[in-house]
Amino acid sequence: MKYLHKICLCLLMALMCTVATAEIKNPKREFRGAWIQAVNGQFLGMSAGEMQGYLTNMLNELKKANINAIIFQVRVEGDALYRSAHEPWSRFLTGTQGKDPGWDPLEWMVKESHARGMELHAWINPYRARTKSTRTLSEKHQSRKHPERFISYDTQLFFNPSLQENRDWICTIVKDIVSRYDVDGFHIDDYFYPYPAGGKQFDDEAFYRRNNRGIANKGDWRRDNVNRLIWQMHKTVRETKPWVKFGVSPFGIYRNAASTPQGSDTKGLQSYDDLYADVIHWINEGWVDYCIPQVYWEIGHTAADYETLVKWWAQHASNRPLYIGQDVNRTVRAADLKNSNSHQQPAKFALQRSLPAIQGSCLWDAASAAKNVGHYREVLEQYYHSNPALMPQYKFIDKKAPKKVKGIKRMTTQHGDILVWLTPNKEKTKAMDKVTNYVVYSFAPGEKVNLDNAANIVAITPNTFYHLPKGLSGKYTYVVTSLDRLQNESKGKKLKVKF
Repeated sequence: MKYLHKICLCLLMALMCTVATAEIKNPKREFRGAWIQAVNGQFLGMSAGEMQGYLTNMLNELKKANINAIIFQVRVEGDALYRSAHEPWSRFLTGTQGKDPGWDPLEWMVKESHARGMELHAWINPYRARTKSTRTLSEKHQSRKHPERFISYDTQLFFNPSLQENRDWICTIVKDIVSRYDVDGFHIDDYFYPYPAGGKQFDDEAFYRRNNRGIANKGDWRRDNVNRLIWQMHKTVRETKPWVKFGVSPFGIYRNAASTPQGSDTKGLQSYDDLYADVIHWINEGWVDYCIPQVYWEIGHTAADYETLVKWWAQHASNRPLYIGQDVNRTVRAADLKNSNSHQQPAKFALQRSLPAIQGSCLWDAASAAKNVGHYREVLEQYYHSNPALMPQYKFIDKKAPKKVKGIKRMTTQHGDILVWLTPNKEKTKAMDKVTNYVVYSFAPGEKVNLDNAANIVAITPNTFYHLPKGLSGKYTYVVTSLDRLQNESKGKKLKVKF
């Protein structure tokens, strides 16, 4: 059965890889993320052990595909999937808001992600305070303590974006998470002012009249409210831990061409006009450290063509690292326009990697990728992510390379031969420059050492050892480098190993 499966997969890949294979080259640095959400209720009814087992399997499957960043939802509706002194435990863990699940999912996810050489980005929704399906809120919930700070809309509840008290509260949550957990990034999604619902009005007129700050247009006032939050969140993250990246994943359409000549040739809901999120302004002002627009549509979609949007974002959002949000299920359901035997995964990767402004992608959602729908994960593993990748650099935060490793040697153990090395000197090392991972390169006999070629990377690991493969013959060259918190890379330390 396994042999038959391999034959089928090879045939599938052969068909898929007829699309623009010459354009595909695995880069050495690439953001390869996956979102793990709680709002869909996938954890409800699970014990701590069951949820840990479920997440362990998901992380292991994603690791096979060399995913290097997990974006984990930890605040759905003014609640917490972590131990918080400020907000109640999420009902998306136990079914009851405020009920202690007996463990800390964020703490566990940080540890497990880092053990696999993956980054962990904590993901919150800033404004949403109650989803449509939530019936009871804990007494600890902010809306129970300060109901005057909230606005009801379409059977949901929202922190009023115009109030400085709410911005301060949200940033209290930001600081609490970033200061207490060893997260690599802090992330917000596409929910700002609520998505429009059937002509219903978001009732903030009285607040606008009371404090419009001299802004004559209400839409501009709403955008300014969100701008103020984004600026304050970024400042909070940077002041708390300067190496933690602050990222946003906005709705995939910024503005349509019908609204502005600079807009995309699309006909959908607009982040700027409907959600009051001026993402391009945040990017140009440096208030976010990376951007992942949710371009979930298909190539050829009549209202929101994937190719049109990806090219638009590459042209307009390159002042900060840009990654593309990919919908796994929609991608594998859509036939390639030039090859009906393939779905759209190869065409999307060819397009993404042909645009230098785009430095990676993020998968919606992690569970679908882990379940390998449409062979998506296996194709990543064997083709598009066949080698590990370092993160893109954030030189505007820090570009200082760490010191190189020391004392590399070969050792024989009961588990086989391993490479071991010593971490660089820790004395006087700033927290920003702490070494967190190591890159192991392998070169065959006679092969020139080239650290720029991703094909030579065999591991990115937090460990100070590497298990040497069996069955090789000849003298191989191994090079080990160190990576700091922002994955600046040291010079290499080399060792020749005879098999």
